[in-house]
Amino acid sequence: MSSSSSNSCSSTKVFDLGKYVVELLSLSDQSINKPSKIPPPKPLLIATPTQEGKFPVLVFLHGYLLYNSFYSQLIRHLASHGFVVVAPQLYDVAGPDSTEEIKAAAAVTEWLAKGLQPELPTLVQPNLTKLGIAGHSRGGKVAFALALGQHKMISNASLKYSALMGIDPVDGMGKGSQTPPPVLTYVPHSFDLNMAAMVVGSGLGELKKNPLFPPCAPKGVNHRDFFDECCSPACHFVVKDYGHLDMLDDETKGLRGRATYCICKNGKAREPMRRFVGGIMVAFMKAYLEDKHEELIEIRKMGEGNATSLPVELETMDFRI
Repeated sequence: MSSSSSNSCSSTKVFDLGKYVVELLSLSDQSINKPSKIPPPKPLLIATPTQEGKFPVLVFLHGYLLYNSFYSQLIRHLASHGFVVVAPQLYDVAGPDSTEEIKAAAAVTEWLAKGLQPELPTLVQPNLTKLGIAGHSRGGKVAFALALGQHKMISNASLKYSALMGIDPVDGMGKGSQTPPPVLTYVPHSFDLNMAAMVVGSGLGELKKNPLFPPCAPKGVNHRDFFDECCSPACHFVVKDYGHLDMLDDETKGLRGRATYCICKNGKAREPMRRFVGGIMVAFMKAYLEDKHEELIEIRKMGEGNATSLPVELETMDFRI
């Protein structure tokens, strides 16, 4: 993938790696001997630019029973465009209830104010007045839950999410079988978010991989339902011919990593879907964290014109302005 120019308004550039050199940092939640550093409440994977600058921050939440390391290529893509991405490992094993995940994500957000800066490269400053939250699969549900209740969950008044992204979010096994705490209310435009929201869906997520496993993003609790409840400004993209896990790294190792190839219906390769997800997240964050709407506007024009310059074919593109 080619490098991005800092003064280019061509939206196709957001689907390529950006101009910043990126470092991937791994932080433990165990005690740190250095008194100047505060251990995070959960283990973290942080993707950060290495050059001098003050950058918006994104908290990214992994999917059910997945590792944050499975998203290393995606969060590197985001960081290369000038964002600090903090990806916590919310748990190793979890049941159907995601209450503790929501609390853990809130605790990580609280930690950012005092703990993030000392961990970053010397000349890198996190801009916590420009803070976004995103999540994939069940992590998308957790991101929505935290955004909806941030005034209750996050006591640090200086921290407030300004942009929300659900990447193929899922709220249970099906309508009537939501996992606790339920997020979807099935009342159109009912989410009181006070921020812009974006929902990305996979065209194959509603389909079974084989008779042994249910769909990974079942009808009634997936991206379509989340977007239905979003108020403006919001946007919705559904990627045709790609699956629920196709934004993960090209290679995911270990037992759980191997399982990601077996449990969900997948597209031909992960790279195109991951490039689209990374690019559309960059364009959305530039628009709603940095007030730079050019890339998102260009992507809308390309989608409406069925241009081939997008890395994938879109099944749905909907802007609620």
